[in-house]
Amino acid sequence: MAKQMTTNNFGRLLQDYFCQRLIQQRRASSRTVASYRDTFRLLLRFAEQNLGKHVAKLTLTDLDVSLVLAFLDYLEIERHNSIRSRNVRLAAIRSFLHYAGLQEPSALSTIQRMFAVPMKRFERPAMNFLNLKEIETIMEAPDPTTWSGRRDRALLSTLYNTGARVSEIVNIKCIDIEDELSTAMHLRGKGRKERVVPLWKRTSLILRQWLPQIDQSPYSPVFPNRFGKAITRSGVEKQLRAAVTKACEQCPSLRGKIVSPHIIRHTTAMHLLQSGVDLSVIALWLGHESIETTHAYMQADLEMKKQALSKMKEPKTGAVRFQPSQGVLSFLDSL
Repeated sequence: MAKQMTTNNFGRLLQDYFCQRLIQQRRASSRTVASYRDTFRLLLRFAEQNLGKHVAKLTLTDLDVSLVLAFLDYLEIERHNSIRSRNVRLAAIRSFLHYAGLQEPSALSTIQRMFAVPMKRFERPAMNFLNLKEIETIMEAPDPTTWSGRRDRALLSTLYNTGARVSEIVNIKCIDIEDELSTAMHLRGKGRKERVVPLWKRTSLILRQWLPQIDQSPYSPVFPNRFGKAITRSGVEKQLRAAVTKACEQCPSLRGKIVSPHIIRHTTAMHLLQSGVDLSVIALWLGHESIETTHAYMQADLEMKKQALSKMKEPKTGAVRFQPSQGVLSFLDSL
């Protein structure tokens, strides 16, 4: 009989997974490590309460199908997590168990049953984006007579120009701006992938006017807070909300719209698409690993669909009223 995994082995496996597999071997980003860490914090506390065992006494075989399914239900029902968040937590658990199975073959039967737990499907909402007038009004909303207002104008213009993720924007350093004319910008995206995005003349001018007002050391943040540190994600979202609130006075169509940094990223992609830029170029612009991700923007553009429809000739056949046969009615009644 295979020897049951000891508690110490489970703790060692979890530490080795984070230190060796995630950080050393896969060189996962700090955000990925933090996300996986939070998953196991929640899971182990849940297991402790539901199994009546102290965390220090849990074994790998305790993480069976019934426990993980109960944990996923707990996330959705009690913590009100979205299905996306539920799937992210499940992916973290699967990743650990895949590693654990290689290290502890005696637990493979439990682990294999766990891999039968599927990711949950969910409805994908229609992709939202802003029109040109709306985004321009938002970019011009910050007060140019204040230091923070000038920073926010530069930040929002860069956000729209590059289509960057908010995590990329907050990490931009002075060294990332190409040459003294600010003609391009280096961005570091998911999976440590780097890309260079060209800057429009308007964005270049705004940045050239902004840079002399901050510390221009190579690794200083381009968008600092009042303490000189890089503005945070929540800081970007707060300043964007303030800009949208002010922009509503000049652009009533913004009222009631949810505008986030990611909506601006969608807006950049849609405007590039509507300007005739090829999908493969937009994928490179946004830092998408697969062009299939970028294809969603083409599906979301109703105006392009209307233009395509206008080029088609309508069929000349007249409408005929459908008369179901008695057999069809009988079939439907039997369902």
